[in-house]
Amino acid sequence: MGKSEELFERAKQVIPGGVNSPVRAFRAVGGKPRFIASAGGAQMTDADGNVYLDFVGSWGPMILGHDHPAVREAAVKAAERGLSFGASCEAEVEMAELICRSVPSVELVRMVNSGTEAVMSALRAARGYTGRDKIVKFEGCYHGHCDSMLVKAGSGVMTGGVPDSAGVPRGCAADTLTAIYNDLESVRRLFAEFPGQIAAVIVEPVAANMGVVVPEEGFLSGLRSICTEEKALLIFDEVITGFRLGFAGAQGYYGVMPDLCTFGKIIGAGMPVGAYGGRREVMEVVAPLGKVYQAGTLSGNPVAMAAGLAGLHILKDDPGIYERLNALGDSFRAELARLTEGLGAPCQVTGVGSLSCLFFTKEHVRDYASAKTSDTEAFGRYFRHMLGRGIYVAPSQFEALFLSAAHRQEDVDRTLSAVEEYFKG
Repeated sequence: MGKSEELFERAKQVIPGGVNSPVRAFRAVGGKPRFIASAGGAQMTDADGNVYLDFVGSWGPMILGHDHPAVREAAVKAAERGLSFGASCEAEVEMAELICRSVPSVELVRMVNSGTEAVMSALRAARGYTGRDKIVKFEGCYHGHCDSMLVKAGSGVMTGGVPDSAGVPRGCAADTLTAIYNDLESVRRLFAEFPGQIAAVIVEPVAANMGVVVPEEGFLSGLRSICTEEKALLIFDEVITGFRLGFAGAQGYYGVMPDLCTFGKIIGAGMPVGAYGGRREVMEVVAPLGKVYQAGTLSGNPVAMAAGLAGLHILKDDPGIYERLNALGDSFRAELARLTEGLGAPCQVTGVGSLSCLFFTKEHVRDYASAKTSDTEAFGRYFRHMLGRGIYVAPSQFEALFLSAAHRQEDVDRTLSAVEEYFKG
């Protein structure tokens, strides 16, 4: 028995399913999860000493690669001054200033500790500002595990939320309405059915939790127009896309301004961090300025702020990083599509910038229903093949492949060779 397998057996005795986040259990792909001992650049090493070329990047934060020296140094120096104060510190002011200067829609921002917390708080602020209760989300878009967002993603438009998790009372999800991604008419129907009741529409501007589904031309700007007409708020969940597609996030990339947005992942450079922000008049409803209460003992943690700031400054000071990273993503997807098409593989290649996905379906993927036509058993076989070749991709068909600035062309070439080997059998 290897060390990873031994650790998994131990973990199952004291942690539900042996993991602290369900997808890590490998149940969607088969096999036993790897326990990681260290990581650097574009590689990770597991507890048994196996080295993997990593395309998960801690699910997005590691845009600079693992263990970047400047980020590590900043975190260590901050830790030497104290791990937590329970009081304000200079680094959180610097972080807020940087976000407000860099993201078009953000005039005020509040730091929290996770993407889930950021979404939960943004929804509360939207309801407090508008005086309305209902929220529109999209099938297949994931916004963390707060109760109101854990709504079953079924086919068609759902006008009443059905909890998708045990332990979520129906009342918590009753005001969550579900529309279809890339389908503006499904949104308009909800506003017509619930006039004057919808506080906000929340969307992943690039849907990266049902694989990667890119917004079609006019979709995001159409949402902006609908929300403006209906006096509802538009919320971009940029926990994944924030500071990834470019320094101004998806809103800068696509040129569409939300009223509120959420961040996580990259702004912490791997530390547990989240944030929500937006227009000044909306954010001023948040305590202590307004009546919407939200608080956090570790919010603005000095070590997390230091790590995140170090990473963001590298991205800001070298805008060529995005040009190189996005170009690598474009060429990777083009070669992957050429390869799979040439071999007659029943696959679709999607993505934008450094986000990519290989869907095991013949269907054009534009929403949750088409993404769900994927052959997940075939993906599981593909995953195990890639892992056996020392290439670590997400252990789920419905997750993104993340490129980082640490990946090189030779890493992409090696990955394409392994893909070709899989499809040739």
